[in-house]
Amino acid sequence: MTSILEILLMILSIVKWIVLVHIILSWLINFQVLNLRQPVVAQIWFGLNQLLEPIYNRLRRLLPNIGGIDFAPLIVLVAIYAAERVVINNLYSF
Repeated sequence: MTSILEILLMILSIVKWIVLVHIILSWLINFQVLNLRQPVVAQIWFGLNQLLEPIYNRLRRLLPNIGGIDFAPLIVLVAIYAAERVVINNLYSF
């Protein structure tokens, strides 16, 4: 059972880093540090969007409109941190 929880922690860590990379990449694109005309940047951006938009869209339907500020990635990160804490607290009970 411990190995299953450790695998779950690893998956949560990977998802956390994917969300963080998506957030940083969106900032760099919005501040025009990176350009979507660059093929590598465009591929990474569209791949991350296809991966994360289904999660974000479900949260955006629940959140009120706050005038251009997207809190969906923040809520996903908080949920990941909360899930990590739950798994870590229960890891040693098995």
